[in-house]
Amino acid sequence: MRFEEAFRSALLSISSNALRSALTMLGIMIGVAAVIAMVAIGSGARDLVDRQIRSLGANLVVVTPGNVNQGAVRLGAGAASSLTDEDGELIRREIEGVTAAAPFIRGGSQVVMNGSNWWTSVYAVDLDWFVAREWDVESGRTFDPEELRRGDIAVILGRTVAQNLFGNDDPLGQTIRVRNVPFRVIGVMAPKGQTAFGQDQDDAIFVPLITGRRRVLGRNYAKDGSVGSIFVKFEQEVDIQPGIERISALLRQRHRIAPDQEDDFSIRNLTEVANTATASANALSLLLAAIAAVSLLVGGIGIMNIMLVSVTERTREIGLRLAVGARPRDILNQFLIEATTLATIGGATGVLLGVGAARLVASAAGWPAIVRPEAIALAVGFSALVGIFFGFYPARRAARLDPIEALRRD
Repeated sequence: MRFEEAFRSALLSISSNALRSALTMLGIMIGVAAVIAMVAIGSGARDLVDRQIRSLGANLVVVTPGNVNQGAVRLGAGAASSLTDEDGELIRREIEGVTAAAPFIRGGSQVVMNGSNWWTSVYAVDLDWFVAREWDVESGRTFDPEELRRGDIAVILGRTVAQNLFGNDDPLGQTIRVRNVPFRVIGVMAPKGQTAFGQDQDDAIFVPLITGRRRVLGRNYAKDGSVGSIFVKFEQEVDIQPGIERISALLRQRHRIAPDQEDDFSIRNLTEVANTATASANALSLLLAAIAAVSLLVGGIGIMNIMLVSVTERTREIGLRLAVGARPRDILNQFLIEATTLATIGGATGVLLGVGAARLVASAAGWPAIVRPEAIALAVGFSALVGIFFGFYPARRAARLDPIEALRRD
């Protein structure tokens, strides 16, 4: 029997028992839909987390103040700043593989523009900060070296602040007040989006480091030259771990820390955090897909069951075909094609249901659903394999029927 004839026969058999065939395909449909939906939702969540973490910057570590002791009292990590501008300069100059070392101070303030005001984060930074964070100015310009050296009262706005203070008006050249200090707007940053913790990175303003320390955030950083943290960007990921060890040795030497004393700083590898989060999201996606794949197994068992029933119902037909010259291989192929067709139709329908379900759930959850073509092809192909695997035993049983015994059955 040719393939075309076997395929037509399979379609005829499926359509003649439409309700039973639909119920048989339901397991495959649900299985494929679940796999597609779970993989798409998992991929979307993984992509969202990855983008949010990577938005901090690639190959980035952050140096923060560690535990500080006053007499016998341990003040805890970050209680006082143990880092300075010079620490950042030495890291930039002496540590191999470092492309930027950006000391900065972060605080908060109400910013005012005529009748509008907005509470936002204030970052006192130098030019390396923009390099480390891989963040560009969208309109206007960044600080020039002289403005940074003099501590000019210039400010760059994040997109959220610009929108809330100026609406659709152009903020460039306008003056805003930060703690009653008038700042001239020289630029607006490109949109950056939220962090993995839901913080709006665009809700911030940026001032020169010296200006921020002296005019805006000085009360918290009275020590001359002190900073809140230092972002360190490496050229390549392989440079990070040896670079962290060198930075630690350099800072211990600069801060005159004895061998038996603990560090007064801490270093965190943000790239490692990003990789860990991505690995966790990958594991979650695989787990969801594995759970959803159980439905495919159930659907395959349903196909085997209905094909065994079909063999029993069509015993006389099989005997007749064998009696008039059909080979056992032809019977085997016919039932295999019928089982595979059932599974493939169910799989294709399941893809449509899965894509719709993924988009619906992702829309409700607020993250993207990424439906990859290879996932669709894999789901449909796997459903066809399920049909072949679970259809083989009934097909083999049909092919081994004795034609005389088959024709005698009622």
